[in-house]
Amino acid sequence: MSAEADPGSTPGEPRAKGAVSAPGPDGQPRKVSRRFPLFTRDTARPEGGGRAAPGDAPAPARQWPLLCVVSLVGLGLLLTALDVFRVGTMLVGIALVGGAVLRWALPDVGMLAVRSRFTDMVTYGVLGLAIVLLAMMAQPKPWLVIPFLDDTLHFTI
Repeated sequence: MSAEADPGSTPGEPRAKGAVSAPGPDGQPRKVSRRFPLFTRDTARPEGGGRAAPGDAPAPARQWPLLCVVSLVGLGLLLTALDVFRVGTMLVGIALVGGAVLRWALPDVGMLAVRSRFTDMVTYGVLGLAIVLLAMMAQPKPWLVIPFLDDTLHFTI
């Protein structure tokens, strides 16, 4: 197909046949390859990694989901340092579970989005749940007793 037959092209415009990608460094269109590139020049933003507030909002307002999770984790660590171990550790786990819920419920969460939505939700949720369960099973006087874990511990020691 020539440039004259294509109504949307101009006579001096560079052309490439088949699927093309963005122009290369020389300005010419490059053919798309299904191979992985040898050198990565860029990384894609994670799904949902856009701003959580409009661009004209101040920086803290644009990242409010991350700030909520980080502030709850900070409060939990402060309580743990002040010798309220169980409550502080549970607050850290609850903050991670809250991050998973925010990642699921909101279309854009800013820097709380690290990987794909599914991977972030599973990672935050599993780690948060594990931290909460371990905090509830901590000695002395555990709030939660799971008998087979006690047997497993005695078997391994």
